[in-house]
Formats: sequence, C-alpha cells, structure tokens
Amino acid sequence: MMIRQRPLSVCLRHLLLGGTALLLGSVPVAFAADQTPASPQDATTTNSSAKPADPEKAKLLGNVTVTAQSRSQEVQSVPIPVQIVTAKQIDTLAATDLSKMDIFVPGLVIDASQPTQPTYELRGISTSNFGIGTESAVGVYVDGVYAARSGGSLLAFNDIARIEVLKGPQGTLFGRNAAAGAISIVTNEPTDTFEGKARVRIGNDGRRYADALLNIPINKDMALRISVLDNQSNGWIKDQANGQHYGKDDDWGTRMVYRWNITDNTRVLLSWDHEELKQPPAPAIGLVPLTTDTNQRAPFPPDPSTYLNPLHAPLYNDAIGAQEKRRFDGVTLSLDHSFGWGELVSTTAWRGFDTFNRGDYDGTDHVVTYLDTTNIEHNNSWYQEFKLSGNNDLMDWVSGVSYYQEQARQTSQTNINTNSLDTLIQNAYGLGTPLTDLSQMLPAQYNLLGDPWHEAISNDGNFKAYAAFGDVIWHLSENFDLTTGLRYTRDEKEFSWYNMPRSAPQFDATIAALKQAGIYQTLPLIDQLVLGAVSGNVIFPNAVGVPVSESNTWNNFSPRTVASYKFTPDVMGYVSITRGYKAGGYNSVQVGSRFAPETVTNYEGGIKTLFPDQNLLLNASAYYYRYNNIQTLALDPNSPASALPIYVVNSSDQEAKGLELEAQWQPIDSLRLNFMGAYIDSTYRKAIAPDGTDLTGQPTGTPYLSAAASLTYTWHHVANGDLEFDLSQAYRGKTRCNSDSQAQGECYVSPNFQIGTSQQRTDARLDWHAPGDRWGVALYGTNVFNKRYVTGVNNISTSVLGTPFATITPPRMWGVELRAKF
Repeated sequence: MMIRQRPLSVCLRHLLLGGTALLLGSVPVAFAADQTPASPQDATTTNSSAKPADPEKAKLLGNVTVTAQSRSQEVQSVPIPVQIVTAKQIDTLAATDLSKMDIFVPGLVIDASQPTQPTYELRGISTSNFGIGTESAVGVYVDGVYAARSGGSLLAFNDIARIEVLKGPQGTLFGRNAAAGAISIVTNEPTDTFEGKARVRIGNDGRRYADALLNIPINKDMALRISVLDNQSNGWIKDQANGQHYGKDDDWGTRMVYRWNITDNTRVLLSWDHEELKQPPAPAIGLVPLTTDTNQRAPFPPDPSTYLNPLHAPLYNDAIGAQEKRRFDGVTLSLDHSFGWGELVSTTAWRGFDTFNRGDYDGTDHVVTYLDTTNIEHNNSWYQEFKLSGNNDLMDWVSGVSYYQEQARQTSQTNINTNSLDTLIQNAYGLGTPLTDLSQMLPAQYNLLGDPWHEAISNDGNFKAYAAFGDVIWHLSENFDLTTGLRYTRDEKEFSWYNMPRSAPQFDATIAALKQAGIYQTLPLIDQLVLGAVSGNVIFPNAVGVPVSESNTWNNFSPRTVASYKFTPDVMGYVSITRGYKAGGYNSVQVGSRFAPETVTNYEGGIKTLFPDQNLLLNASAYYYRYNNIQTLALDPNSPASALPIYVVNSSDQEAKGLELEAQWQPIDSLRLNFMGAYIDSTYRKAIAPDGTDLTGQPTGTPYLSAAASLTYTWHHVANGDLEFDLSQAYRGKTRCNSDSQAQGECYVSPNFQIGTSQQRTDARLDWHAPGDRWGVALYGTNVFNKRYVTGVNNISTSVLGTPFATITPPRMWGVELRAKF
C-alpha cells in the first residue's frame, strides 16, 4: 500500500532542515552547498572552525530529494548521473540564468550570446538553432513542462529551488527531445509560513540587479507566493562610431504561484510566469582593418594574416533597428490527488512568447558592406499530462500519457542595401562596381545607390506529439533493483515555407524611370545583364513566391533498463542501457528540406559511494553511446557565387566514450571541497562536410576534458554572524579540430589570435550573514582574473563581402550584494 504523502508544510520543513544540514548539497559540480547551521554546542565553542566534521553528518551528503525519475528519491539512490544545482549555488555565483554558470557543470555548454536563440550541448551532443523546424537534443523542462523551442528555454532565474542536470538520453522519463539529456528546472512552491526576501546587487559596468519575494499564507489551506526580478547593466563593449553600448542586460520578470489544498488528499497549484527582455544584440567584432571612410570596401579575398585580434579590436556595428527582445508568458495548472493505492497528477500548461532579434552580420559600419539578419518568432504551445504512480514491497512504478501541441511562426530576414549589393557583384563576378559606375554616369535624379534591399522567408509550423510511458523499479531483493521503462511517442508535423520576392521599392522605381525615359535601352549590354540579374532574389534565390509545405509523422519506442545493487548501505553500483529519440524536422531557410529523427543508444555503468568516517562522497560513471543522424547547422562554402552562403543541415553519425568523476569532502566542520571532472572522446562514425570532405573517424570538436572545483570556508561568530568565503574554478579543454573546423570558424583562423583554446574561469565570493540569513552583505567577483576568449568566427559574409567577424567572452564582473529576510 502506498504511503500517503505528508502535508506540504511538514515536507517543506523537513526538506529545509535536510538542505541546511547538507555538507555539500546533493550532486553539484564544484559548488558550495547550503551550510550546516551551528548547533548549540557550536555556539559555545571558541574554535569551531577547527572541529573535525561529524561522521554522522556525512550520511547527509547527497541527501537531496529529486524527481529525476518522475518520483521523489534521494539523489544518491538514483542510478543515473544527476548533477544538482541548488539555489545556494546560483546565489554564490551571482548567476542570472543557467548560461552564466554552465562552465561549472562539466559536459554542459550553453551558447547564450543570443538569449532568444540559445543552443545547448550535453556530453558532446548539441543541436544548432536553425529555426522553428527543429528542436534541441537537450530537453529543458520547467516544473515538468517542456520549454517549447529555444526562444523560451533560457529564462532568467526566478525563485528557483534547484536544477537537475540529467546526462545521457532521458527519452523514457522525459520525452522525445531529451536524446542527449535533460535539464529539469524546479521552482519553489508556496509554504504555510509568512516570509519575505529582498536582494540588491550593484556592480561594474552599471550593473543593477534586484529581486524580491513574498510568501503569504491565505488560510490553513491556501497560500500565495509572488516573486519579481529586474536585471540591468550598461554593457561591456562600446561601438566606436556611435557610442552605443553592447553586452547590456535589460530583463525583468515576475512569477506568481497559488496553492490550494482542497482536501487532505487533493492539492492544486496554479502558476504564472512573465518575462520581458529588451537589449542590444550580440556584438559582431570585425576582423578586417578598415579606415573610417564608410565607403571603403574590404580587401577581397580577405587576408587572414592581417586580421585584427578581436579581443582588442574596435567595435563598429551599424545594423538599422538592431535589437533583441522577448515577451514570455506561461501558465501551469497542476492537480494531484492521493488514493490509497497511489497518486494521480494532472499537469496542464500553456506557453507563449514573441521574439525579435536583429543584429549586424558584417562587423563594420561601412555602407558598402552593410548586412544584417533578423529572426522574428511567435509561439504558442499546450501541454497535458496525466501521471499515475505508486509503490509496494515489490515495485515502485509510474505511468502516464501526454499530449503536446504547438503553433509556431517565424520570419527569417536578410537586409542589405544596393551599395553592399554592388560589392557582392564585384566580388562574385569581378565586374567592377556597375551600380556605382552607372550612378556616376546617369543624370543625378537616377541614383542606384543607398536603397534598402530586403529578402525574407516565412515559416509556419503546426506540431503535435502524443506519448504513453511506463517505468517500474522492481525490488528483486533487499539490495538489488531492476528498472524497466518504455515510452511510445508519435510526432505529427506540418511545416511550410514561403520565400518572399525581394523588396527594393526605391531601386525598382529608379529602374522603371530609366525604362520609361528610354535610358535603360541605351545602356551597355553588360549593364543591362547585371540589372536583369538583380531584378529578383539574390540571397534566397530558390522557389521564390511559391508556397511549399511538408507534413510528416514519426513513431518511436524508447526503452531503458537499469540494474542497481547496494553492496553496502553506503555503496551502490549500477549498469544501464537507454535509448533516446529526437523528432525529425526542417531547416527554416532551406526550402523543402526535411531530416529524419535522431536516435541514440547509451551504455553506462557507475558507482555511488559514501565514506562516513572520512566525510567523503565519491561518484563515478563510464559510458559509451552511438548517436545516429545527428543534425548540425554548417556554413555551405558551395553556395552560388552570386549569393550569400547559407547554413545547411548536415547529418552525421557519432560515437563517444567518456568518464565522469565527482568528489565531495568536508575534512573539518568549516571547510568543504568539491570536484567534478569529465572526459569524453567524441568522434564521427560517418560524416561528410558541406564542402565534400570526409570527416569519418575525426573528432567532432568536443574537448577531451572539462572540470570544476570549489572551496568553501566559514568563520563562525563573526560580528554575531558567519563569514563565508567561496572560491570556484572551472576548466574546459581546447577544441579538438577536424578538417571542417577552420571553415566553420571553430579552430585556427588567423595567426594574430587564438580560437578553440582551453578556457578557465575563477569566481570568488565573501559573504557575511546573520543567523537565519536575516541580513547579509557580500562581495563577489565573476571571472576574477579577467580571462577572455574568442569563441568563434562567423564567415557568412567572408566569401562575398570580405568581412568576417568574431564573438568574444565578456570581461570580469564584480559587485556588492545586500539582502534582507523577514
């Protein structure tokens, strides 16, 4: 018979007591977890910092309740690799979203240079963002609800309880788009205690951050929790021509959660999330040295030996109307009811967002090489899940069904002008600059330069997914468990493209006037041919003005089998075989494209151990996976000479073997040490680069090594409080280059700067807090040694305009934090 869950307030009190007693908090990689509160005996001890840690407390290492297997379990008893990021760890690093701390989670990489179009990578598997036609192989879930598309997957932290990073395919438990792993974000629920919190951070580059929380018990059965945040900064890099700052933060959000205990066995949770982001786009740092004459064309082809070092180069961006913004709203209704034999949970959710992202794509402010791109998205999704769970002496089981529906619209724009079109003609055909020459020859009223040129592809997607799943932990003996699970998924997708005829009304009006005046017919034949060639699309030349649509259905079964054995109460080993699946899809800017689903098979073995006498926790795992039909976005150097290169969807088969190690140690009461390292050897089993190069057997680019470590030391009874020092260090190895890495701007590009090198980051924090954290003040620094790196070179305009540009990491950030709690 299933044991009835205790009332929420009791559970929360026990959870909080357990959380504050953690030595290192669950399974975080290199973070300091919640501090163990001083006992009455500690308060009378004059040298408490030197006391040996209590071996009994070591049994609480990893004693955090998680829902990684759709059921509540202590993380050390979960036979899969799970890394927990706690609210305390988020605060220690002053992180405002997960991308600000991903380097401290070995194996996880988040590119959030464009927060409305982020990309996720886990254990070497990533999915490039190429529009609404695809989905990430790393599933992001907020309170169990899938975050539709990348535009709504990276939101600011707002009243977060914990983040569970599950490595390896999670198709059985989480669904179709968790082939590489899952990131499960769990927020706080209303409690039965009135409380309020407020925090302010002020730092360099005009940083101003504030958040506040109010928890209100309405009566014995109802409670309301409201939180708000506002994150602002002035930016860390300035445009040298117009003074515009880039790298700004301008983000605010709110969250409200209402809880109603209808009966002793029935509870309702209703939440609403809202966020608005509005800031400059990612800065594009040009690599070609140019003068301040905005009519100067870049040398063509560009000479890499003359490239500027982007870490020291000036910024010149001139995209008209440059901006990145998002409005997000989400509502979730959760209803759970306990029976004598189990529990039913119904989750109903709606998510909606609108994004706009226009940025510079030539890295200059020269009118003759002007290029910007714009991505506009609108998205609405519905999710419904019914889940039953229960347990008895024989088994612990969970089963359910779900339905997901999404409507998405996208417009992909490219904007140039007739000056940069003239540069393209010159570089692609070697015909000089015919539009410039004609404008100088014609009467003054017939100017062909300075006119805007706009091309765009619009997409509509209607997606549905149905799923049924079951997962059973069979207790075959007191120490031996066998887990079997299976998920069936059916994906139904409809997708359309419409490549709009190009829009250049002023240019077309001039050509019409030339024809009406009889001048056009007297032009040299070569000029007439050039003007005829640009009478249509030059950037998106295929299927212009013709609606194209696709519809596809895919079915998949994703099983998993896990065997775990407890050798002692503190030592558990496991082996597993799991399958993962990611739905097929489409490239939004490649008309008529379609790709099949991705699948992965993962073999893994691990051990989770605790040494109470040494206050030491050690976990390790080894894995091997084979990933089929992985889709990546790659720049196609074989694009027509007359058009901008495009990004194509490139399919490959990959495999990887890896090791992961975690250690947590508390040698004395006031000192805690954490370490986590990851090794991976990821290679192509079968792959052809867009230029035809065979990449089979070559590395995929994923570094061999990544690691993170942290140290936390606490001085008790300082000014009637505790003073805590946190030091966190992270390392990510250098990119393993292959024959296509240089073309994609991921490895050696120029002798004047390095790219794809190993990266390091050091964060530090000194925090004083009163008992119960009623008051607190902290000094913190992110990237305290100001390590800067070139993260990539974009060659989209290199072959036609001669203007490659780069992206770089931000500089050191420091600040002061004040907070209060009542």
